[in-house]
Parts: sequence; structure tokens; C-alpha cells
Amino acid sequence: MPKSITLIVPFLLVLVSSPAMSADRVTGKTFALRSPVLASQAMAATSQPLATQVALDVMKKGGNAIDAAIAANATLGLVEPTGNGIGGDIFAIVWDAKEKELVGLNGSGRSAKSLTRQWFIDNGHSKIPSHGPLPVTVPGAVDGWFMLHDRFGKLPMSEVLAPAINYAENGFPVSQLIAYYWNRSVPLLSKWPGFSEQFTINGKAPKEGEIWRNPNLANTLSAIASGGRDAFYKGEIASTIATYLQSNGGFISEEDLATHTGNWIDPVSTNYRGYDVWELPPNGQGIAALQILNIMEQYDVASMRYDSAEYVHLFTEAKKIVFEDRAKYYADPEFNNIPVDRLISKAYAKKRKALIDPNKAGKSFPAGDVLKKGDTIYLTTADSEGNMVSLIQSNYRGMGSGMTPPGLGFILQDRGEMFSLQEGHFNVFEGGKRPFHTIIPAFITKGGKPWMSFGLMGGAMQPQGHAQVVINMIDFGMDVQAAGDAPRIHHTGSSEPTGEAMTDGGVLNLETGYPYETIRSLMRLGHKIQFANGPYGGYQAIHRASNGVYWGATETRKDGHAAGY
Repeated sequence: MPKSITLIVPFLLVLVSSPAMSADRVTGKTFALRSPVLASQAMAATSQPLATQVALDVMKKGGNAIDAAIAANATLGLVEPTGNGIGGDIFAIVWDAKEKELVGLNGSGRSAKSLTRQWFIDNGHSKIPSHGPLPVTVPGAVDGWFMLHDRFGKLPMSEVLAPAINYAENGFPVSQLIAYYWNRSVPLLSKWPGFSEQFTINGKAPKEGEIWRNPNLANTLSAIASGGRDAFYKGEIASTIATYLQSNGGFISEEDLATHTGNWIDPVSTNYRGYDVWELPPNGQGIAALQILNIMEQYDVASMRYDSAEYVHLFTEAKKIVFEDRAKYYADPEFNNIPVDRLISKAYAKKRKALIDPNKAGKSFPAGDVLKKGDTIYLTTADSEGNMVSLIQSNYRGMGSGMTPPGLGFILQDRGEMFSLQEGHFNVFEGGKRPFHTIIPAFITKGGKPWMSFGLMGGAMQPQGHAQVVINMIDFGMDVQAAGDAPRIHHTGSSEPTGEAMTDGGVLNLETGYPYETIRSLMRLGHKIQFANGPYGGYQAIHRASNGVYWGATETRKDGHAAGY
């Protein structure tokens, strides 16, 4: 997503005490905006209704949850280009019903092998630019699709991609929030060659309800459907990408594209009050959610109110502490020895919890010494066989770098911006390296069985949101929809993997719905409170009940849709 607008609000009493909803429901939590969606055979939850219907249609035709997830992701790249596309990366966690195990996919791409940190220094860069050719890394999404499909898929890829191709050729009406973000992106990205020609209508973003077609993307997806993943990473498409980038000051080469490969990885977990919460290890930030939960487990959270100052303060302090580790240690494990096991251990969480002052907001915290031994879219699908997919995919910064190769119908990601230029940093730029990643899928099992597939979009909000959803369900007893509708905590200003350090405690954004009594108490503890427009993320989830019924939930802050049959 594009950067959120943040405003200091002088009259918090008026703004924050307003109700969080505009309807009086007769059941459920007062802040819940809809009931969970229930179905026994299959379920899909995505950030756009057309993509959800595509996922269900694929499963009705005999495809499984993996086919449905790929089909939905391909459709989202068309209907929600403000968050994802085949120019970006992909991560997934799959519950394999046959083997009764979780499988992780890291489908992130690497930097250009010919580019060096020294080049940036020699050319006057103190940080990697946010847009244009320099932050572009190899897009991993298409390779990730085929890795998932080759291992788990049932339908031919031509059938899986057919709905997205059809919508690209014939058009679809643009939905409300996507039109909003598209309109915000056009002035920023139009200066990059190929963007206006392929992603505007006469130089303007399509309006809500306006029909949008992308015949170039239809052709690209058709080539992939018939020619496989090599049709994207080798041959004409790869040549077009490399030639375009290098002619506009970039470094990605045909060889960089041809040698790309994703990785199967083992998810890692922590047990939170009897539930195993699973994330993918770095180069992503998923283990930050596990670290937060390990700290919060040491408190009697269930005895607190979800909107109390006590809970918000402790959660925020835990997040600050964990994000210092995130800034220091989370990076490409092929280039570093990442101490994942120690970072997510209960013993380490006990040491870190000791830094929290229950009566005062911390201004800065040190990263832990664990080396010594002593946004984005998110979707989830589930099928009648019990397979479940937790999948997240993104271009970063909403629509990505702005670099739009001619005739291909997609924008390249700008994930390389996340590299640090600080010499010796774990996440320092190196050729052929994967950058620190914000996009993270999540999963929960209980007693070795699938309990919930979920995720939450939105940059650094993601691990904060994951932990809050888990706490909402396990400690506060909310159902899967209410756990996402509940007002959220968003803290910003922690040290970043790009090198910026937190020195003033950062800023605490609290969503509409927190009582002024809570706001007042937090300010007295030393928290800087602001009102913000848009940083709270986008949530989708599927909970599997003990009787096998799927409970679907979708993000009311987005154009989301959950449905099943």
C-alpha cells in the first residue's frame, strides 16, 4: 500500500470516542461489522470479491485449495494492481491434508548480481531509492505459482489462469478502495516509462465502477499458461524485462531472471497458550509475531480488556522490543547466520520482557545479543479434502517501482528499497541477495491439526496485526471475524532493517473505537498518540472448527470478500 497519511489529532476526545461502526447488530461483538461466513466444503477469503469467486469456481471445477489460491492471486494481480502482481514476490504456507503437515514457500527474488553496495555509495546514494529501476529485484511470483502447482495442483495451469485471462481481456469494474489507491499512485508513478500507457485511461486512474481491461497482461498470462514458468524467466518476456530495465538505468539481466529459483522452507512456530502459531523464517519478518506472542504470554492478558490502557501499553512495548531484533537480525539466511531458534525461544522472551516498564513508555531499546551462544494482498483458501493455503503476494509500496515493461501489462516490484547501505549490517545490499521482506503468511495448528489460516497486509503492521489477531481469539475469545474487526494497535518509529534507529519511542496510532479514557492513560504513560488514515492492515482468515466446518472472515477495511459452499 502507499504510505499512510498520519495526522496529529488535538481533539482525541471527540474523534476516538466515536463508535467504531454505524449499525447496531443484535449478535456478536459490538464492533463486528458482519458475521463469519460458514461453509462445510470449501472457503475462500481474498481482498476483492471477483478473486474470491474465481477461487470458488476453480474448486467447484475439481481444483483444490492450491489451484484456487493461484487462480485468485492471478486475478488479484489484475483487479488489485495497487497491491500485487506478477512483477512481485510471493510467500505461502500450505496445510497438506494428505501428509498432514505444513509446508512453506519462500518465493522472493534476488538483487541484480552485477550491482554492488559500492555503486550506490559512489553515485551519491545514502539509501536505495523507493521507485524507479534501482530498487527492482527479480520477481518471484510466477516461479512460486509453479512450485506450488507442480507439488500440489490438480487442474492444468491453463484452467487455473483462465479466469484472470478472461477478466483481463473483457474487463471488470474497479472497486472502491482499489480506485482510491490507484488514483493516489498515478501522479507518483507516471514519470516512469510504460506506466501511463499501460495503467491509466488517458493519463488518469480508472474510477470506481469504471471498466478496466489489460490486454497486455492477458497476453503475458496466456504465454505463461501455455509455456510454463520458463515463458516468464527465459525467452521473450525475460528479454523484454531486462532490456527495458537496463535501457532505463537498471541492472537486472536476463541471466538474473533465468537463474531465479524459489525455496521450500520449514515454517517455524511458538506455542501460545496451547496453540502452535506458525510463521516463515527470515528473510521475512514473520518471527516478529512469534517474539511478540512469547512476551505477551507472560502476562495475564485474558484478565484485561482488549481496549484497556494496560493491554495496549504492554503490547506496544513488546512490539518495540521485538522490532529492535527485527532491525538487526532479519535478513537473507543465505548470507547470514540468523539465530531464529534463540530469537523465538521462551527463555529469550523472558529476558526481553524484563525491559518493559509497566508504568512508562520506553523511548529506545537495545537489540538482544543472541549471536553469542552463551504492503500487498493476502488470501486464504480451503477445500473439501482439508487442504488450506495461506498466501501473501506484493509489489511493495502498493503498485511497486513504477517500472512497467512495454507490452507486458505489469509493474515490477521495488523490494530492493528494503536493503540497508550500512556496511556490516545483516541486511546490507549485496548482488544476488534477497532483501528483508515485510509480507508474511501465518497459520495456527492445535493438537497437530489445522486450526486457522490467516494473514494481514500492510508493511510493518503485519506482525503487529498477526499477534493481535491471535490474542483476540485466544485471550479475548473473539470469533474469526470479530478478531479482525476489533480496533487495532499500530506502532511506528521502531528501528528499521534499512538502518534508521528509534530514539524517541515512536508513535502509537490507535484505530477508532478506543475509549478516551484509554487514550488519556496512555498519554500519561508517555506514549505519543496520533490518529492515522490507513496503516491498520488488511485481514483475511479461515478457521477450521473441530467438526470440519470452515469459518471465513474478511477485512472490512478493504474491498474484501469471504465466501464458501
